[in-house]
Amino acid sequence: MASNSFGSFLKLTTYGESHGVSIGGILDGVPPGIQLDLDKIQLEMDRRKPGQSSIVTQRKESDIVHFKSGIFEGITTGLPIGFEIQNTDNKSNDYGHIKDVFRPNHADYTYDQKYGQRDHRGGGRSSARETASWVVAGAIAKQILSDVKFTAYTHAVGALELTAKDTVDFDVIEKNPVRCPNEKVASQMEDYIRQIRKEGDTIGGIVKCVISNVPKNLGDPIFEKLHANLGKAMMTINAVKGFDYGSGFEGVSMRGSEHNDLFNTDGSTKTNHSGGIQGGISNGMDITFRVAFKPVATLMQKQQTINKNAEEVEMQGKGRHDPCVVPRAIPVVEAMSALVLADAYLLNKSIH
Repeated sequence: MASNSFGSFLKLTTYGESHGVSIGGILDGVPPGIQLDLDKIQLEMDRRKPGQSSIVTQRKESDIVHFKSGIFEGITTGLPIGFEIQNTDNKSNDYGHIKDVFRPNHADYTYDQKYGQRDHRGGGRSSARETASWVVAGAIAKQILSDVKFTAYTHAVGALELTAKDTVDFDVIEKNPVRCPNEKVASQMEDYIRQIRKEGDTIGGIVKCVISNVPKNLGDPIFEKLHANLGKAMMTINAVKGFDYGSGFEGVSMRGSEHNDLFNTDGSTKTNHSGGIQGGISNGMDITFRVAFKPVATLMQKQQTINKNAEEVEMQGKGRHDPCVVPRAIPVVEAMSALVLADAYLLNKSIH
């Protein structure tokens, strides 16, 4: 299997499967001399880990990060940073019933067709468990970009969506299990997810991300546009079905006279329909984008599918699964954003 690395100047290579001994990675390209706050890295892992509330999967993983190289006395050495996360609560027996059965909307069938085999335990390498390694690397990238603020939150769960009339308070995000910046809407979303779970079903949603205090000049024209690299990063996340930035799809209904971001004398813009990126290069305004997540594919309901013998069979999901992936995806969205921006930042430094 190829394509286990992400990034150009700042490159992350990961390993491991959902039910293997451990997962982890190597982050190469981190400059020497950066004082890392390891507690902040662990905090990011705690935001992503399973079992943190009653509306997510009840798999219990401490997700403690063990650093193996590249850090000495809390300071980066410039060498590759190796890290490992142990898998301690992988109940592989929960997946015995799908050993020879393809779950609808999962990677089961495509993996089996491409590689001639697959690890059916928790989805193996296709599992969202893989994203834990991304969060470690993203937490380091955030500290490379210490002045940049990454804030992702739940914008919608199913049809429940923040509107222009709803107040948005970033201080509320980590105070509710849905990670919505409005307490009233968060409560409605939480009740809805609980109801969906009782029905043995799942639901999707939208994550919105705001990146503030962004340096100018990140990204390059043509094939390394900053928004294109952000889009690739977001579409890499499990269950993502859509990405837009700035005005996104809503911009198609606007006239150019409405959509153009007029300049202030200091080079900032009066509006930000561009989402902080013009011509593929950051302009110093906030970068804003949205990411759409599909409903989790594993249902606690009976469904028709096929097995390895191309026979129609009936199956029902078992084990521990998220009824809605959005709340736990928040730190993953921030992490992948940080990796993209840090990669572009370090590339800029290398050529100027």
